[in-house]
Amino acid sequence: MTDQIVWLNAPGDITQFHVEHHHCEPPGDGEITIRHQAIGTNFLDVYHRKGIYPMPSYPAVIGAEAAGVVDDVGPGVSLFQKGDRVAYAGPPVGAYRSTRNIAAERAIKLPDAVSAKTAASSLLKGMTAYMLLKKTYNVRAGTQVLIHAAAGGLGSILVRWARSLDATVIGTVGSSEKAALAASYGADHLIVGRGADIVADVKRLTDGLGVDVAYDGIGGDTLLKSIRSVRPFGMAVTIGQAAGATPPVPVEELRPGKALCHPSIMAWCADVGQYREAALAAVGAMEAGIVSQIGAEYRLADVAKAHEEMESGRSAGSILLIP
Repeated sequence: MTDQIVWLNAPGDITQFHVEHHHCEPPGDGEITIRHQAIGTNFLDVYHRKGIYPMPSYPAVIGAEAAGVVDDVGPGVSLFQKGDRVAYAGPPVGAYRSTRNIAAERAIKLPDAVSAKTAASSLLKGMTAYMLLKKTYNVRAGTQVLIHAAAGGLGSILVRWARSLDATVIGTVGSSEKAALAASYGADHLIVGRGADIVADVKRLTDGLGVDVAYDGIGGDTLLKSIRSVRPFGMAVTIGQAAGATPPVPVEELRPGKALCHPSIMAWCADVGQYREAALAAVGAMEAGIVSQIGAEYRLADVAKAHEEMESGRSAGSILLIP
């Protein structure tokens, strides 16, 4: 069996990727071999590629989620057999390849209603949404939520899941086309355009109070706007830096009683029990239709093009790599 694999030579731009073929080793004790049918991409991959979150050594293989079929079963594995449909997400990264050996405890069986492409596009994002909506802040009926990039991969799942909890969702998007998408996901209110006055619009939509919780994956100067959009004793949650590194935030911005949280789904998933809890919740959400729209698909060998599109912000939804 040959395995197509994407190596990252060193931190940097897309020219650091190169594709090779090599022999796939049999699974070890407690492992299964998965033949990938779809590989998910996330902005986390961009952070790994650029070295914002450096890999332990180079060359390295990045990628945090994929779905496919069990191709082989190692010694000591009883929960899986060849042909089972499975998905996985989280650490250790290394999904940019056509086949992969992973610990069986990291694999989640897929129900018939969830395709490999849906799982690969939505598992890590669904796990992140579960962590954000139920663990970081307990969103429930009546909670007022601000979600940036509401038409994106994670944003679309956050909107759908928050609405399923009867929360009120205010979303931000960059264009009228993305506003239409976010509205179709259930957003109650939308703030459109990169030049919009987010703080003023949020205050207007919340009778001057602010939202209970704001989820900010944009970074840069947007985080300060998110904090200022939160009500007293509410919470701003920073979950990414798509627009660049976040500048220092003066502690005075948290008056009166606001909280600032910086959770990590990869840290959450390091604990197998927490990982499986979040993964099973995400699969259940997928069965209920809480999924990320697939914005584009690329062959695995075209990974550089996929990263270009992801960074451009052109695609609404998730970008898949297909082995």
